[in-house]
Amino acid sequence: MDLEYQDNSQEAPEEKEQSKETLIRVTGMYKDWFLDYASYVILERAVPAVEDGFKPVQRRIMHSMKDLDDGRYNKVANIVGHTMQYHPHGDASIGDAMVQVGQKDLLIDMQGNWGNVFTGDRAAAPRYIEARLSKFALEVIYNPKITNWQLSYDGRKKEPVNLPVRFPLLLAQGAEGIAVGLSTRILPHNFIELIDASIKHLKGKSFKLFPDFPTGGEADVSNYNDGKRGGKVRVRAKISQYDKNTLAITEIPFGTTTTSLIESVLKANEKGKIKIKRIEDNTAEFVEILIYLPPNVSPDKMIDALYAFTTCENSISPLGCVIIDNKPIFLGVSEMLKRSTDHTLSLLKSDLEIRLEEFEEQWHFASLERIFIENRIYRDIEEEETWEGVISAIDKGLKPHTTHLKRAVTEEDITRLTEIRIKRISKFDIDKAQQKIDALEDEIAQVKHHLDHLVDFAIAYFTRLKKEYGAGRARKTELKLFEDIEASKVAMHNTKLYVNRKEGFIGTSLKKDEFVADCSDIDDIICFTADGVMMVTKVDSKTFIGKDIVHVAVFKKKDKRTIYNLIYRDGKGGSSYIKRFAVTSITRDREYPISQGKKESKILYFSANPNGEAEVVTVYLRQVGSIKKLKFEIDFADMAIKGRNVKGNIVTKYAVKKIELKEEGVSTLKPRRIWFDDSVKRLNVDERGDLLGEFKGEDRLLLVTQDGVAKTIKPELTTRFDDEFIILEKWVPKKPISAVYWEAEKERYYVKRFLIEHVDREEQFIGDHEKSYLELVSTDYIPQVELVFSKIRGKDSKENQIINIEEFISVKGVKALGNQLTTEKIKQINLLDPAPYEVEEVALEEVEVQDEEIVDGLENKKLDPNSSGIIYKEKNNSEESQTKLFDE
Repeated sequence: MDLEYQDNSQEAPEEKEQSKETLIRVTGMYKDWFLDYASYVILERAVPAVEDGFKPVQRRIMHSMKDLDDGRYNKVANIVGHTMQYHPHGDASIGDAMVQVGQKDLLIDMQGNWGNVFTGDRAAAPRYIEARLSKFALEVIYNPKITNWQLSYDGRKKEPVNLPVRFPLLLAQGAEGIAVGLSTRILPHNFIELIDASIKHLKGKSFKLFPDFPTGGEADVSNYNDGKRGGKVRVRAKISQYDKNTLAITEIPFGTTTTSLIESVLKANEKGKIKIKRIEDNTAEFVEILIYLPPNVSPDKMIDALYAFTTCENSISPLGCVIIDNKPIFLGVSEMLKRSTDHTLSLLKSDLEIRLEEFEEQWHFASLERIFIENRIYRDIEEEETWEGVISAIDKGLKPHTTHLKRAVTEEDITRLTEIRIKRISKFDIDKAQQKIDALEDEIAQVKHHLDHLVDFAIAYFTRLKKEYGAGRARKTELKLFEDIEASKVAMHNTKLYVNRKEGFIGTSLKKDEFVADCSDIDDIICFTADGVMMVTKVDSKTFIGKDIVHVAVFKKKDKRTIYNLIYRDGKGGSSYIKRFAVTSITRDREYPISQGKKESKILYFSANPNGEAEVVTVYLRQVGSIKKLKFEIDFADMAIKGRNVKGNIVTKYAVKKIELKEEGVSTLKPRRIWFDDSVKRLNVDERGDLLGEFKGEDRLLLVTQDGVAKTIKPELTTRFDDEFIILEKWVPKKPISAVYWEAEKERYYVKRFLIEHVDREEQFIGDHEKSYLELVSTDYIPQVELVFSKIRGKDSKENQIINIEEFISVKGVKALGNQLTTEKIKQINLLDPAPYEVEEVALEEVEVQDEEIVDGLENKKLDPNSSGIIYKEKNNSEESQTKLFDE
């Protein structure tokens, strides 16, 4: 955009013409100035340098702290004021930057209230808090001899171009900044893991780095992408079940605080996404947020809901942007670590070279001093009257003795010799002088060895850092794979759904009409109308579907177990067809014909079956012509389950009078196969992990924990499992559980066999004594154990004993003490392979749900003739099955 100056003054025409010649277009100025501003913000404020990992303000703070360092604490206000000599900005920005560095608990030794990363509380004012450099900072950040210096912004002071940081500090602290046209977000990583990765790089080995957050929590780094653009890290709070009706949040995700997290929970509760009684924040040194649940709310489902609807789960997008050679460059964290490690190697080499030069210089002068004193060369200058004569005499006296020196003697060396005091010459000890020279030679040899083996020296350096400063820096964030949570499955039922079947409306505002079910405001609703049309739509206050609705329910995506049984008339006066199908995927708000789409098609019978039930119905035909058989039965179990679009099998070509339910159906589906995925500690039906078995409606899972607790649970996919269980398998009610445990009161091992007596509660099967513990447990029919006895002094070792537990003890109550295993002292108990046992298998003849929609390939099975009326049956988990008849 070109802007010109508008001149409205009353100047003479000649003057106006002259002023137009001085007008300046601002396009070029804007372009140049904006580029200067953007470059300044990128290079001098927002983006860290790859060499030391500091932004300019952070680097100046650390330099100022070194200026002031005397081992004691300094007021932060004093440090901020000193930093303003180097940083041309206000004290508030410097103070905030210093607090951020301090809260990372690596470089600054803090005293006073520096804020709280858990609660988000701010630090006290700079005049109230104090700081000094940590031992680690003094170890790895400073070395004036290898630091490049530049003038400060006003030319009065010198400041470092980059601090000689000998550690991957950028990755340890992380960095975040927004510049002009770009931003950076480098996540913090674990101190010990960074050192290990640096050592691996020096050894030429590959490594992987993943973030570790100071707030702990859990992280899924499967899409981290090495911290490059396009990567993503999912972070979660650590939530556990405190008691039956209480959840405890003990660690929070990175980027949140307890305050913001609690606000998000309360907001989700207000919107009806979750249901809680109250929330309590007990955070002090450690995070503790207690969430109290109403009765009949599943804790497992609530945990998933918290992840789905609150900031208990967040997604972080890393973006590795750093300054290299005064340019912003995008790098992955692996490349950053390699550059940092190589830079550390270079700095260590420079430091060794400087030390070598210093040692050699000390050796050179110590040797000169010894020659000068030992050979009494200082007496040669007694007759000299001029300075030139003195220098010449000393030089002449030294020459016969300097052939072994490593460099030539300079005038500066001779000058230093003349400065030696008489007192030192008189007390000179030749042996001590030689010892000093020998010590310097050892130092020189050692430094040269380090230079010749520089990589080994760097590895030893990193190893020492890990040993001295790695205590208490174990990983805080647990890395694990997260299962995907479908919000619709965990949302609380915060509204009620109603239907006006005749007029064809559904919605949450139709409170005077028929109640359908409780639902959430993010659910989808599936509807079928009498003319053979199906639609899935979002829950709303009032939605028109179509007149004469025969079925309405909450729709579950990818649901292969809800089977719809249908008999319909194909067009006016057409034949009647029967089919069974599932609805697994749809396009929302689109009408799907479940008949063949002919005009005046009609549903004659309809049922929705959550477990694939197949009922028997009676078909009555109209008396037309010479039809003899006006009544016959159809068993839906004879029909294969196919896709929604299939035509189906012919029932009759005659008019149907009515269809009645004769017999309730049983499930025709195979038992559901369930797997356990140990990586996410969840059940699934997607064939991930270990197969637990095939489960029918009443089947349950058996869990046994190391604490000696056994229980059974329904195999719900929302159940969350911790690491405490040692047995997780399909429960066989008549299969006994065998346990060997240490009874602390009697100080003996006991063995017992028992069955689960109460399916809905936990069973404690070992004693209550705090020192009693479970040794081993088995769910085999005939388990066997081997006893290894301790050797008694002066006696031969007793042979190992094998015990068949089924023969050793019969099945008793869960609270029974059991039988004492042995009176001998036992060294070890080993669980052996079980004895053979044959289990009777029952053959199942059931129909499996098919995943794909298949065109009708079954032979058309004519059943018999007649028509009128619609019967439909609805089944769901909350209401009784019902049958309704509509006569034409």
